[in-house]
Amino acid sequence: MSDRYLVLHDPDGPLEAELPLDRAPYEALVTAVLAWKDPDLEPHDYEQLALQLAGHARAVADDVRRHAAALPKSDGRGALAEIVLQEADRRLSVRPKGTIRCVQNRARLVRALYERLDRLEAAPRPGKGCTARRLTRAPRLPPT
Repeated sequence: MSDRYLVLHDPDGPLEAELPLDRAPYEALVTAVLAWKDPDLEPHDYEQLALQLAGHARAVADDVRRHAAALPKSDGRGALAEIVLQEADRRLSVRPKGTIRCVQNRARLVRALYERLDRLEAAPRPGKGCTARRLTRAPRLPPT
C-alpha cells in the first residue's frame, strides 16, 4: 500500500453529474423504512440511517435541479420541481434526530425526489414528442 493519495476537487460537479445514482439499494431502504412498525433500534442507528438517506436525498435533488434547469422558463414542470427542491432544502437543513419519525421523513423525501426526477426524465423534451392541435367540434348529423 502506498502512502500517496489523490484528492478529487470537483467544485462545479460535472463528474458527479455523469455518474448514475445507485438507485435500487436506496429504493429498497426507503420501502423497508416506510414499512417499519416498531423496529426497536438504538438512537444512533436511527441517526445513521437518517444521515445516509439525507446524503442520497441531496444527490437526487442535484439531479432534479439539473433536469429542471434544462427546461424552458415557461415550462410548468420546472416550477413544480422548484417547489419540491425548496421543500427538500428546508427538510435537509434540519439536523437529523435519532428517531424513527426522522428516518421515515427522510425516506419520504427521497421517494418524493425520485418521483419528481422520474417525471422530469419521462417528459418529452421541448420541440420533440407531443404537439398541440386545435380540436374542432364534429358537425352534428341530422336525426334520421
